[in-house]
Amino acid sequence: MKITNTIKIIKLLAILFISVFTFTACSDDDDHDHDSEEELITTVNYTLTSGSDIVTLKFSDPDGDGAIEPIYEISGDLTANSTYTGMIELLNETESPAEDITEEVKEEADEHEFFYTSNVSGLAITKTDVDGNGNPLGVETSLITVGAGSGTLTIVLKHEPTKPNDGSSSSAGGSTDVEITFDVTIN
Repeated sequence: MKITNTIKIIKLLAILFISVFTFTACSDDDDHDHDSEEELITTVNYTLTSGSDIVTLKFSDPDGDGAIEPIYEISGDLTANSTYTGMIELLNETESPAEDITEEVKEEADEHEFFYTSNVSGLAITKTDVDGNGNPLGVETSLITVGAGSGTLTIVLKHEPTKPNDGSSSSAGGSTDVEITFDVTIN
């Protein structure tokens, strides 16, 4: 009799386990947002314009995280004592034609933010665009140069940062979609 009861208990536990697994697997409560999957960003163009002076900082990694080393190109030096209007462009050039990821970042502005840092004294960057809640986005910027110098300019794109934040990528949380550093010179 003890063996029969044990077999019944095992059968009931097996049925219970299978039922729980089936109900969990068929749940309609799918919280995954498949529209926000991470996009591949192979190219970043940061174009700075001050009158007829146009400087482009370009990062290109044609195979993503593949074997080909990324390429950094800077079209020229920044001019001292100038104000530049900045515009950033993100592309996935593994697609043909290239997919403009910038548009997706703008559409999901409340879920993204660019951060700009530089160790060049006399270089200040201000984000001039905002998301729907009035928090900085950073696709559009103003860059001011006050004197000559050289150093680095780092651009970070965060996905789902804390907003508002203190303006630094290190304390904003979220995940990093892009982080690139350019060598810049101001003459």
